[in-house]
Amino acid sequence: MKYKLSELVTPQNYEKMYLQDEINRAPSHYQDMKGKYPDAIILYRVGDFYETYCEDATTCAEILGITLTTRKEPSYRMAGFPKHALDIYLPKLVRAGHRVAICEEQ
Repeated sequence: MKYKLSELVTPQNYEKMYLQDEINRAPSHYQDMKGKYPDAIILYRVGDFYETYCEDATTCAEILGITLTTRKEPSYRMAGFPKHALDIYLPKLVRAGHRVAICEEQ
């Protein structure tokens, strides 16, 4: 029997592969915007909240001190804050050196 290497997982590419897999499970609107603005934190207005997903959720939770949660099916990380707190949280993200893309419902 012959074998061919199909994938090599290293410490350098593991995290990138894991994050891409998680992004593929996240809502399609997040996937679309993250594809257009990969270096920005994407904030989504969902009702009275701004939501973040995947690695953006982890970053926001760490910088803003908000709760990081995990959605079960499909599995991805989430964090959010009330819309009235945008004036408080947006400057913190920018001062921490991040670009932020704000997406509003239409």
